[in-house]
Amino acid sequence: MDLGHVVITFKTGDANRILAQEFLREIAPVSFLDSLLPDQREKTLREADALLTWNLPKELTDAELGMLTNVRLIQLLSAGADHLSYAKLPAHIAIASNVGAYAEPMAEHVLALTLALAKNLVREHQNLGRGAFNQNSPNRMLRGAICGILGFGGIGQATARLMRGLNVRIHAVNTSGRTDEPVEFIGTLKDLHEVLAASDIAVISLPLTKTTRGLINARELGWMKDNAILINVARGDLIDEAALYARLTSHPDFRAGIDAWWTEPFSSGVFATHYPFFALPNVVGSPHNSAVVSGMSEESLRRALENVKRFLKGEAMKGVVKREDYI
Repeated sequence: MDLGHVVITFKTGDANRILAQEFLREIAPVSFLDSLLPDQREKTLREADALLTWNLPKELTDAELGMLTNVRLIQLLSAGADHLSYAKLPAHIAIASNVGAYAEPMAEHVLALTLALAKNLVREHQNLGRGAFNQNSPNRMLRGAICGILGFGGIGQATARLMRGLNVRIHAVNTSGRTDEPVEFIGTLKDLHEVLAASDIAVISLPLTKTTRGLINARELGWMKDNAILINVARGDLIDEAALYARLTSHPDFRAGIDAWWTEPFSSGVFATHYPFFALPNVVGSPHNSAVVSGMSEESLRRALENVKRFLKGEAMKGVVKREDYI
């Protein structure tokens, strides 16, 4: 019983090809765009009912986007949906992000960055390399601290569960101001001042939308404690780059763990910063690889395929994107 034709637009390995075909075997045929000749690509795109994509602007040309007359769903492999050119996509197409697919490894990465900064691990490692054995150099306990989590979806909730294991109190922000997770406080972005001001650790796991772009600027950083730890595993453009650098240089006890940068290869083709963050002792960075762990390629594909199956069977999907949040 074929309920549609699914096209995977990104290059994938043999194991994931088999996974996709087996997963949808009784639901829909699956085509892999990277293995098709140009005339086959056009025919396949025109006949497709659903696309499963990774970085659509780099996978399809503008002309090919115009061929998606039959497509009813674009399912993203990524959790974020800010990279799409919404104006180029026909209005009838539903778009869904892969929400929660990377939550557990990203939460571990948040904890790792937080501990590295609280315990001065990178700084003292470098000191040892210079021959300085600072045994009496203090570090910080997390027990009893307040962790403010901006964006309390899959990543935020997984982070909260790990933080609670260290007896850290959770203050969270989401769109509804409600949650079933155990927290000391839950609010919305209207409560941003109170949450940032109370936080010893602030974790950003929000989607990048027209509302949240530049959310954390000099004013918001000024609300935070002088020795707060700020962790960003979401998108660089949620934070003003210049304002963060100024805060880090003027407040040496303020610390930042940065996994998501402002100019990255995924969207820009290159990695670049406008300020010398890596010269600062109160910064720990990683190359936006918080979700890159063994087996995650298969797991994230499986979760995306589950959503495609729900769509083709007429069931409720997860992660449906509101275009008005981006346009």
